[in-house]
Amino acid sequence: MSDSTASSSSSPIWLYSYIKLRFFNRIRRFLRSKNSNRKRNTTSSDPHLLDTSSLRPVKVMVKESSSDHEDDGLGLQRAVKKLHFGSWEEKELAAEEIGTLAMDDVKVRKLVGGLGIIPVLVSMAASEVVDRRRVGVFALVQLANGTYTNKALMVEAGIFSKLPKDINILDEPTRHQFAELLMLLSSLANTPFPLPSSEIVPFLVGILESDSSNVETKQSCLGALHNLSTMLDNAGDLVSNGVVDTLLKLSSDKEISEKALAALGNLVVTLMGKKAMENSPLVPESLIEILTWDEKSKCQELSSYILMILAHQSSDQRAKMAKSGIVPVLLEVALLGSSLAQKRALKLLQWFKDERQAKMGPHSGPQTARFAFGSPVNPLEAQQGKKMMKNLVKQSLHKNMEMITRRASASGDSSKIKALIISTSSKSLPY
Repeated sequence: MSDSTASSSSSPIWLYSYIKLRFFNRIRRFLRSKNSNRKRNTTSSDPHLLDTSSLRPVKVMVKESSSDHEDDGLGLQRAVKKLHFGSWEEKELAAEEIGTLAMDDVKVRKLVGGLGIIPVLVSMAASEVVDRRRVGVFALVQLANGTYTNKALMVEAGIFSKLPKDINILDEPTRHQFAELLMLLSSLANTPFPLPSSEIVPFLVGILESDSSNVETKQSCLGALHNLSTMLDNAGDLVSNGVVDTLLKLSSDKEISEKALAALGNLVVTLMGKKAMENSPLVPESLIEILTWDEKSKCQELSSYILMILAHQSSDQRAKMAKSGIVPVLLEVALLGSSLAQKRALKLLQWFKDERQAKMGPHSGPQTARFAFGSPVNPLEAQQGKKMMKNLVKQSLHKNMEMITRRASASGDSSKIKALIISTSSKSLPY
């Protein structure tokens, strides 16, 4: 019994000694690599090309810079030690110092990440003390930037399970830091490392739906949702937490519309995502409205892509779009949009044209005689039929183009569009 208690009491001492020894060895290697790189840079140049009068100042500068690296190393050593063994006040100061040092040096991020400080910082980020939580999240953001190992260590330390349940307790700077951290960690979705999206999504949706969140914070949250949406396995958690409706609402905001539409583009190819969009009252009106944003070509391309997926092999969705007035808008995009938006608009117009021709096929009731154009049976009637069809096409064309000119009149380009209308034959139009 006494032996077991003695071994259990000595194990923490052995663990602390092991951590200290490992830390000092890493710091020693870090400082040696810094000094060796500095010496190599100063001695690699040809001595015959140097002026003797400049040798003394160069040596002084090298000495000062090496001493600065030594000071940084000593400061980093003290900060890690305080973070492990210091009081809460000392840990807060140490976390802020580590975050500041890691902000500018990738080697520092990789060095301190393996010294066992990430679990301590994760516990600080989950604290109810405002300043402690703020510096903890700040340090985690700096350590997660560009290091896969540190990101994996944060996930293993349970950072997602310790996210605040109520975002209203967070001030805006801390809320932004959390959003930035989740955007960095969500990049693991493109790796074999598993991410618990069910724990991340509610927190992100809460920030996006909050009126007090600024544009930068929402952009970080949308970046995280876009990373998660790239994996089809996450579609269920995203849709069940109301992400589709949230993204559709945010897509109407021109400042953040592009990222919201990019995430919707990933979800619309999934069965659950497409179903949620089809049942949303915002579809297709909100997407059609985005097609009219001439100054946002990327948003037009993404919106037309989503509309193409929804309209494909779905006569109900095409009927809803036609009822919402999509055809004149598509004609405008086909004339004035970017090359990719034009291709997608023309494809949609072709579908509407084919569906209209199918509906105009044989039907019940009295029918008029039909003649093939150019038939030798009755050339006079065939010629009259040609003229009648041309007149109908011209009337439909001018009616649609008048709507386009009214849209473009605000920008002062109506004269150019009218000239384009006059010079364009009806055969070149898809609808």
